[in-house]
Amino acid sequence: MSRVAGPRVANRRIRLLLASFVLLFGIAFLRAAWLQGVRAGSYGSLAASQHSEDVTLPAARGTIYDRGGLQLAIGEQTTTVYADPLQVRDPNREAAVAARILRLDPVALAAELGDRTHGFVYVERKADPVRAERLRKRHLPGFGFYPEEQRFYPQGSLASQVLGYAGVDNHGLAGLELSLDKVLAGRPGRERLVKDASGQAIDTIQSQAERDGTDVYLTLDHTIQANAQTVLKQTITRWHAKSATAVVLDPRSGAVLAMATAPGFNANAYGQVWHPLQRNRAVTDTYEPGSTFKLVTVAGALSEHLVTPSTSFILPYSIHVADRIIHDAEPRGTETMTVAQILARSSNVGAITLAERLGQHALAGWISRFGFGRRTGIDFPGESPGIALPEKDWSGSTIGNVPIGQGISVTPVQLASAYAAIANRGVWIRPHLIDHIGDGASVHAARRRIVSRGVARQLLLMLKNVVLDGTGALAAVPGYEVAGKTGTASKVDSDGTYSKSRYVASFVGVVPASRPRLVILVSVDEPRGAIWGGVVAAPAFSQIAKFDLQYLDGGITPDAPSTTLTR
Repeated sequence: MSRVAGPRVANRRIRLLLASFVLLFGIAFLRAAWLQGVRAGSYGSLAASQHSEDVTLPAARGTIYDRGGLQLAIGEQTTTVYADPLQVRDPNREAAVAARILRLDPVALAAELGDRTHGFVYVERKADPVRAERLRKRHLPGFGFYPEEQRFYPQGSLASQVLGYAGVDNHGLAGLELSLDKVLAGRPGRERLVKDASGQAIDTIQSQAERDGTDVYLTLDHTIQANAQTVLKQTITRWHAKSATAVVLDPRSGAVLAMATAPGFNANAYGQVWHPLQRNRAVTDTYEPGSTFKLVTVAGALSEHLVTPSTSFILPYSIHVADRIIHDAEPRGTETMTVAQILARSSNVGAITLAERLGQHALAGWISRFGFGRRTGIDFPGESPGIALPEKDWSGSTIGNVPIGQGISVTPVQLASAYAAIANRGVWIRPHLIDHIGDGASVHAARRRIVSRGVARQLLLMLKNVVLDGTGALAAVPGYEVAGKTGTASKVDSDGTYSKSRYVASFVGVVPASRPRLVILVSVDEPRGAIWGGVVAAPAFSQIAKFDLQYLDGGITPDAPSTTLTR
């Protein structure tokens, strides 16, 4: 009986084993069929990716130069270090080595390297290439390296509000870096790497070469810009002011030689800077211009042949306009003043008298003709058009506010370009910061005539009297004739009324007045201790003008050599 049972048990076991093999084979067959039929596409792609990989080749960003060829924004080569935690063998040891060389936090790095839920982590983005090379030579498992460019501003805070900055991915985020991003960025290339079974690159097939960005040359002069920034800093310190702005224009071409704002910031550390400090206030911010705007009123009256510079008016101390009584800044009795004296002494009553003779419709037309209430078109992002009420929205008192620079807001570049038109024999030229791009021709800016040559000449003569005998005496530059205008404007408080403690002091001038080469605007926001444009802003104008005249072209020939050349 046992002899019969033995073979039967053995046969049963053999059949069971055979059935198991058949079942396993069937499962394997079905699995293979599923993989080949259903998942073939996805696994094929994965296999291909393990044997080849597309790599983006970043293009070098174009350099920004000043008008003399000094580098203002450049690309610095760095090395980005990354790691694959799945290939890191000892997170703590490798983190300690990398952290010591790159000067990182070893604990934080070890935590990242030990997290195997990710196949890629940055060890350090845009690391110092020397330190990264030291780390590369350690051949740490799972670590990788690739070159990457970092934007650098070699002049630090020079023209930082104009230049703006590029971010960690090398794309422009503010200023000219933003508006010129397509020009500066170029086009990245692509490479296909062929890898062996272990994932090591064994060949490179270049599919598209990168195209580096184009260089840009600005109209800014780094020496004039640096001096303007220094003067503004000194002015803020002297008057405990909130901020200050300066624009230096060449009236013959519209080229901006300097556009300065203080306080400034170092563009290399833009992420640590309060955002309002990064604004280019000369283009983006508006303010009520005060008496500097009287130029428009006088220009309109002269152009309409309603008056001449010698036309006289009997002017009381105050004037009643609709529901407002407006008076001059300094108490006086009733006086007879010519148009030239109205401008030189900055008489509010005189300016309103001229505006009433000109009429609301004509005055609104001249404001528009000078370009106020719309953008100049300067090649800088975020330009404000200012605020100029349409004539249909004027009230009865507007004719008393606007002629003296109240109830209207302008940008510094708008006002500077208006004065530049007078300096340029009545022709307005669009202000611009870009001279040329790459090997292209220099910019030929749009232009239009605002006033006749004769009216422009009359206005310059009257503006000279502002400095010789009027409110702008402190704007004088020894050896040169200066034509300009002071401005003092009260700021509007949150309740809509004019403040009695917050003012903007400004001065706009032309020099040399007989052969204009420069238009310089200086505005100082909320000075303390004094508020008048002739006291706060005019001396800053004089400092900037004196330096620029001695620097430009080896020195601009004086047009008033009879005056002393030293102080």
